[in-house]
Amino acid sequence: MSEEGAKGKRADARRNEKTLLDAAAAVFVTSGVEAPVRAIAAEAGVGMGTIYRHFPTRADLVIAVYRHQVDACAGAGPELLESAESPYEALRRWIDLFVDFLVTKHGLAAVLQSDNAGFEALHTYFLDTLLPVCAQLLGAAAKAGEIRSDLEAIEVMRGVGNLCIGADSDPRYNARKMVGVLIAGLKP
Repeated sequence: MSEEGAKGKRADARRNEKTLLDAAAAVFVTSGVEAPVRAIAAEAGVGMGTIYRHFPTRADLVIAVYRHQVDACAGAGPELLESAESPYEALRRWIDLFVDFLVTKHGLAAVLQSDNAGFEALHTYFLDTLLPVCAQLLGAAAKAGEIRSDLEAIEVMRGVGNLCIGADSDPRYNARKMVGVLIAGLKP
């Protein structure tokens, strides 16, 4: 949904949509993006018609969840930087949120298989929204002397993303543990 369209909705409609998106994200984490709509409806405490009224197709729902989570992850960066005990701790906690986001992203490509332009637009949105937040957190931690200063946001995000690949297909692999090793390695 466009930003203009979202602003034109009543406050209760925006809350309902957020509830649906949060519920869908939770179900996607446990059951994947192909989870039954009835499971999402049950998680949100609404009827299936409510979901279809907001999101006529599964692809619409998956895209909306993806954008919602990108926005939430982006919004968390400045909040963590302000509230965490140090810039490094803010970065570490943000990376945890980023890892959580990546878990729900699995299966997106299959849902959008026939819509390459839509997938490319989402990827651009992802980079345009999250790279500046990661760069801000890295810059603050580097300025505080808590991490190396020669790191680019794209390198860190790509490294985290690569460490998350395969976590859903091998129960012996702990992506969060490996990302923790990566983040600890950022220190000078």
